[in-house]
Amino acid sequence: MEKSKVVSLEDRIPKLKEQRKKKANRRLIFLLLLFFSLIVLIIYFQSPLSHIKQIKVSGNSIYDKEEIIQISGVTEKTNIWKVDEEGIEGKLKELPEIKSSTVKVQLPGTLNIQVDELKRIAYIAKEKHYLPVMENGSILKDEKVADIPANAPILNGFSEGDILDMMIEELESLPEEVLNSISEIHHSPKKTDSNHITLYMNDGFEVSATLRSFSEKMAHYPSIISQLDPEKKGIIDLEVGSYFKAYETKGAEEVEKENEGEG
Repeated sequence: MEKSKVVSLEDRIPKLKEQRKKKANRRLIFLLLLFFSLIVLIIYFQSPLSHIKQIKVSGNSIYDKEEIIQISGVTEKTNIWKVDEEGIEGKLKELPEIKSSTVKVQLPGTLNIQVDELKRIAYIAKEKHYLPVMENGSILKDEKVADIPANAPILNGFSEGDILDMMIEELESLPEEVLNSISEIHHSPKKTDSNHITLYMNDGFEVSATLRSFSEKMAHYPSIISQLDPEKKGIIDLEVGSYFKAYETKGAEEVEKENEGEG
């Protein structure tokens, strides 16, 4: 019985050696694969294969693509694995006309930059220049525009403060069609109303209004002028009710507001 056990153990020794040899070979193969994989990765990171191939910019209209890319600090030689997405978003957020941005790496070699720009809601007349007023109420004093802006109303007699903030808030509430029809807005306070404003429209009409009810009443401007003779210009008074007074007449006629519930 004992002799049988000894022989059995001796028979197993060659098999154990073979198993250990195979295990050692597998380990060697694994280490070699790991080594060559690391070599390949090092070559990849050091080669143009890991560089950014394309930079896509979307949502921009005020800033051009090249300007945004330059501010991001990213070039086609930038390693895609070294792109600091949050860092780029922080740089773009510092621009006065950028509300927010989203930066995402898209493998194998694309960087997507999407920006959300603040809207230029109006311009303030300053000497011979026009300063953009943003939707958040800020005035871009370093962004002087020499030509008369055509994409937003010009504000006269306004300065930073509660009146301007109220004016911007009211303009933001207007339908785009009405906002685009305004040429100039003058802050023209009265003894009885410090919030009084006078508007000059692109179609030649003048509007007298108060900031307290400006957006609510101006929303009906298209329906109001549809009842008037386009050849007969004058003042539309929206302070109390809706009245029209032609320039060449002394009397005023009341104008009904159509679609009173809309706006």
